Amino acid sequence: MSVSMKAEGVPPVLLDVRDLHVSYGKVEALHGASLRLCQGQIVTVIGPNGAGKTTMLAAIMGQLGSKGEVELLGRNLRGVKVERRVDAGLSLVPEKRELFATMTVEDNLLMGAFARYRQGHRDHMETMEAVFQRFPRMRDRRGQLAGTLSGGERAMLVLGRALMAQPKVLLLDEPSLGLAPLIVKEIFRIISDLRASGVAVLLVEQNARAALRVSDYGYVLETGSVVLEGASTDLEHDSRVLATYLGGAH
Repeated sequence: MSVSMKAEGVPPVLLDVRDLHVSYGKVEALHGASLRLCQGQIVTVIGPNGAGKTTMLAAIMGQLGSKGEVELLGRNLRGVKVERRVDAGLSLVPEKRELFATMTVEDNLLMGAFARYRQGHRDHMETMEAVFQRFPRMRDRRGQLAGTLSGGERAMLVLGRALMAQPKVLLLDEPSLGLAPLIVKEIFRIISDLRASGVAVLLVEQNARAALRVSDYGYVLETGSVVLEGASTDLEHDSRVLATYLGGAH
């Protein structure tokens, strides 16, 4: 569905993934997965380790070869390189939270704006101010070396750096991994707040309960296939999801 052909009152589809297949050699890790994100929507993908969640994000980002269709704002991304996908409005925050450790927080943020700067945009300082408003701690640490940050601060910085690119679709891989509960709560609050800015978020997350509560729609991925999908509130009360991912009870 082209974003220019949306029905009145229905938010435009920003990311449309159809029948995605990814193989490592002769082993197929993703079997015909499909999903869709609309403007201002948070969609989560939950599932066990090894289900193919990170593989799916890497394929959408163009980091892995794949078969199937990935469309961003109605444009087919077949053969489009990673950097051009970033230019088109797609950003990935990987699980590893890799930063330029010997550079300051501010310089790491500026690196996130490089693609827009290359395109001729000169609004990086305004964008950084917006990031600082979301992450006040980053303002306090702006002159500090990234390698000296705590785990929670690193998580905030990689998310802030991705937002510097002003993405239309943000792919988040395990943003809560290894973080203290209070930091996890803060990260999910910020993710929820992104909805109001019109950014679509595709959230891959082991913390199924938190992911479903922050998202609008969810997909359950098992052994490379989507086995269940629906409104997050419905999935949260689904007996299979309850038993497998939510500990059997609220």
